[in-house]
Amino acid sequence: MQTKSADSPQIYSLSDGRAGNVRQADALAAAVAARIANDSDAPSAAGILRTTLASRWPWRWAAPRRIGGDERAFGPDFEALLQHPPALAVGCGRQAALATRLLRARGGRTVQILDPRIDPSAWDLVIVPQHDRVRGPNVIATLGSLHPIDDAWLDAARQRFAHFAELPRPRTAVLLGGRTRHARFDRMAFEVLASKLEVALARDGGSVLLTASRRTDRELRGVLAHRYDETPGIVWRNEKDGENPYAGLLAWADRIVCSPDSVNMITEACATHAPVFVFDPGRVRGRPRAFLDALLARGRIRAMDTTLTPFDVEPLRETARVAAEVRDRLGL
Repeated sequence: MQTKSADSPQIYSLSDGRAGNVRQADALAAAVAARIANDSDAPSAAGILRTTLASRWPWRWAAPRRIGGDERAFGPDFEALLQHPPALAVGCGRQAALATRLLRARGGRTVQILDPRIDPSAWDLVIVPQHDRVRGPNVIATLGSLHPIDDAWLDAARQRFAHFAELPRPRTAVLLGGRTRHARFDRMAFEVLASKLEVALARDGGSVLLTASRRTDRELRGVLAHRYDETPGIVWRNEKDGENPYAGLLAWADRIVCSPDSVNMITEACATHAPVFVFDPGRVRGRPRAFLDALLARGRIRAMDTTLTPFDVEPLRETARVAAEVRDRLGL
């Protein structure tokens, strides 16, 4: 277990280190800490500790179900934490769900993000996206995932990537994912997306700010190498292209095009003030399809076409609302 110190040890963010789980746990823990600090005029209370859990066999396989000796599941540092549970532990993912269960059994207050696949009453609060359909008196449902994106975050990103201001408008951010069990996004799908985008670019001009993700396959990354050499903007395929400009893309975009495969990516795009166009949402199956349908019904996204016509939007930001509810319901 690796721990990164901060201003206050009272609120912990726990995960298995996977980027999506880290981002959600950190975002909620920090939002709760900040809200407590604002209410109490005690800025030093706003720090969190991030803990990366390295679970052992057989507890890794069983999590979040409890089996004998599970206090030893995460090593001696976590055993020490069990002796003095923090004021609040926020976990995300299955491994963290076992850790937060153990901390609650020792008297700590716990919030678990994502469906733990067992009775939610094992935690003080459980946070799930609406499309997971988990419900209970201690369950808080969100439209999409949790994240840190708000106006202050976007302002900081604009300053960090200030040179993007020089790119011609409209600036079209393109966020690409890859294949999941609910949706397939590969080179063939990208070619269809790109052909629609080319129509809009030929009509409107502007620039393209494109980023791939960890799920984008090698073949598609290869196609992206020189695809937009003649178009103003930036294409980021991986770390070899330098710093990931993802935050700058969200901050400077006049419009955003997303592949349909990632709930997290689309949620974060929808946290901006830009209209969001999702490529072929009809190809998505299962629970993520319910998420996209909810956004379409709400008018926050539209299916991508060749016009990319601007429309009025309200940023989708659930983290602040959930943080306030966590604080109130747990009496923090």
